[in-house]
Amino acid sequence: MPFKLPDTKINLTNSAFLSSIALASVTVVPYHIWTHGIDLFQAGLFFVFFIATGLSITLGYHRLFAHKAFKASWPVRMVTLLFGAATFENCVLAWTSDHRRHHKHVDHDEDPYDISQGFWYAHIGWILFRKASPPPWDNVMDLKKDKLVMIQSKYYLLIALSMSFALPAAIGWWWAGPSGALTAFLVAGVLRVLAVQQMTFFINSLCHTIGNRPYSSNCSARDSWFMAIFTFGEGYHNYHHEFQHDYRNGVKWWQWDPTKWSIWTLSKLGMVSDLRRVNEEKIVASQLNEARRLVKKTLADTSLQLEEKREELIRAAEVRLDELAERWGELKEHYMSRAEALRSSAAEITEEKIEDARQAFEEMRREIRATLALLEGLPAAA
Repeated sequence: MPFKLPDTKINLTNSAFLSSIALASVTVVPYHIWTHGIDLFQAGLFFVFFIATGLSITLGYHRLFAHKAFKASWPVRMVTLLFGAATFENCVLAWTSDHRRHHKHVDHDEDPYDISQGFWYAHIGWILFRKASPPPWDNVMDLKKDKLVMIQSKYYLLIALSMSFALPAAIGWWWAGPSGALTAFLVAGVLRVLAVQQMTFFINSLCHTIGNRPYSSNCSARDSWFMAIFTFGEGYHNYHHEFQHDYRNGVKWWQWDPTKWSIWTLSKLGMVSDLRRVNEEKIVASQLNEARRLVKKTLADTSLQLEEKREELIRAAEVRLDELAERWGELKEHYMSRAEALRSSAAEITEEKIEDARQAFEEMRREIRATLALLEGLPAAA
């Protein structure tokens, strides 16, 4: 997609800062490392700050503040607000306002990082070229009740500079004097800011461009296991747009989602609570409905020249998916009616009955997954 600019004006502050960070990261930082070297402590400091600031965006800014996927104690909120500011991605009020507007108007003009404006606009152009009349922060009234959020908003620049540059430099000074301070400033400060920002930007661009859409094709958001590796689990973006209030993005146990694991761990430590999860039946039903839509659209597309064997396979999958959809509805109705009967009769729902229902739904999921596996390699146009 071409890069085009809507009714915008150059944001000189953002442009100057991001350009300086990028230029220093590819010139000054490598030169300093080449001439002065870097020890394990400095490398470790980079990764500590990368993880702390990255998780403060994914766990804090995104899943906690923007989506209310769980509740957090004040220490968790404070830490994520401090290290979140160190990414220079704006205060949490502005970040959340943009992100909530993105979900509400995804792929349309009012989407702040609308992918239909072009890959580079969604990636970084929307920051460099802000709209002439920025929208108000009228969708974050809930956050304005949080005193810590308001303190961060008021002192955002001071916090950002202190946490992003002064703190690493101070630690570097403690480790190795002035030379250590400069190395930490450049590596754990400048280079790390670039790395974390690009991590976030690629969610807005690549995860709306490459990957698959197993849960919904209603918007451009896509699941990318590759991007999940570099974004603390945020790469499962199609799932997130379909079920945005789930504290998980990688919903399968094997999917790489360190943010999910961090939230779960904090819940076991009593530091977060009320973790929101989407019902398994809704997730499977979403996959089933999307697979049926994909198959029917593929078969209806007369422009596709399908091989005879391939078309036969897809038609068989269509029949199978229709059968599974019917059985899925019957299964839900059966167990929901049984649960209602048990509640109305004040009978106990025993472990055996719960296990019976779990096994029935699991068997159904296995059958759906087996059928979905037949659809791998469908034409991209579908």
